[in-house]
Amino acid sequence: MDRAESFIERSRSMTSKHDSSSATTFNAPKGTTSSTQAGALSRWLASRLLAATGQPAIRIRLWDGTEVGNPKSAIATLHVHNRATLFKLITRPDINFGEAYMSGNTDVEGDLVNFVEAVYRSMNTLPSGGLQGLSQRLRGGRRNNSLSGSRSNIHHHYDIGNDFYKLWLDTAAMQYTCAYFPTREATLEQAQIAKLDHVCRKLRLQPGETVVEAGSGWGGLSRHMASQYGVKVRAYNISHEQVMFARERAKAEGLDGRVEYVEDDYRTIDGKYDAFVSVGMLEHVGPEYYPELGGVIDRALTERGRGLIHTIGRNRPAPMNAWIEKRIFPGACPPALSEMMNIFEHHPFSVLDLENLRLHYAETLRHWMNRFEAHHDDIRAEFDEPFIRAWRLYLAGSIAAFTTGELQLFQVVFNRNINNEVPWTREHLYSNPSGA
Repeated sequence: MDRAESFIERSRSMTSKHDSSSATTFNAPKGTTSSTQAGALSRWLASRLLAATGQPAIRIRLWDGTEVGNPKSAIATLHVHNRATLFKLITRPDINFGEAYMSGNTDVEGDLVNFVEAVYRSMNTLPSGGLQGLSQRLRGGRRNNSLSGSRSNIHHHYDIGNDFYKLWLDTAAMQYTCAYFPTREATLEQAQIAKLDHVCRKLRLQPGETVVEAGSGWGGLSRHMASQYGVKVRAYNISHEQVMFARERAKAEGLDGRVEYVEDDYRTIDGKYDAFVSVGMLEHVGPEYYPELGGVIDRALTERGRGLIHTIGRNRPAPMNAWIEKRIFPGACPPALSEMMNIFEHHPFSVLDLENLRLHYAETLRHWMNRFEAHHDDIRAEFDEPFIRAWRLYLAGSIAAFTTGELQLFQVVFNRNINNEVPWTREHLYSNPSGA
């Protein structure tokens, strides 16, 4: 029982700030058997886990069938299949829940998105420095986003095969970023094209202008800018698979003379451009590199240049979820707006417009998850079950993060501070929905 007692002490330290009952020690009744003691200890640890996460509206079912939690208010049940997994959930829930779900050592009975939402909402009621704070102190640092580190991190996520992403992204532009739903009834394809137009109108693109794009994905935005707005685009990306796809698609669409895809890091951008755009890349840059990114933009823009950055963000600085950083997005760190200002404040830029589209991202993710599940058999033919479970949890958890405000989606428009050629109103964003 020495090992078990050490877990109890750790659990008690995690929960004492949140629940006065956590000061109660576990004392098995005299005369009980070791198996009875172990069962009582497991139930106690499960109750501590619920307390440490703010008493979410869920129940925990242990491997022996016993349940902990309020069965009347529970919207989902977490099945924990063995004692070792319960111990891991107590010590490092930030990373071990994802690991346990991925391996099949836990399952969720009920809607997975609702389950994660319940946990996020309850944890939002905890004082600062609670379980989340403890997890952040225990975890290691984010992986490096240097020139070499960024290549490794991007390869981990984006170079797992274009065919995988084709199964569940939109068929029109292969956009792996937040869509913009002009109506509730819009399809994913319509919403992604609407997003591209939304970005282009914010940039006020004019035929004959030049644009540089940092982090081009599969090239959908750059091709849209060239074909629909008459601009010339140079797009930088360090994902080999994406660049090869984008070049082939641009050639097939007759745009290879108007769009150039450069397989290189954003830090190597050269030349002068009328506009800078980055959609879904800033999350991979890292706040420590924001002043350097600002310098790149300053170097690249003309005297009257303007730009747009579209990024997942947060209400206040915090690290990426440890499991997401480990298994899905190594090196990722969604910024707070205060951190983003380090891109602009060291250089002669003015922020013109800020929009938060977090609920649009939740809707985008719902479409992705539905398509992901519809293609389960196709994905299973190429990847194993832990991979599928990891991505299912990532998609469900991301929906919950946006619906509960854990994550935001910022679009920030900026220009040179001496440039007075700015829209008098925001009418231009909505008066030309079909593009140029």
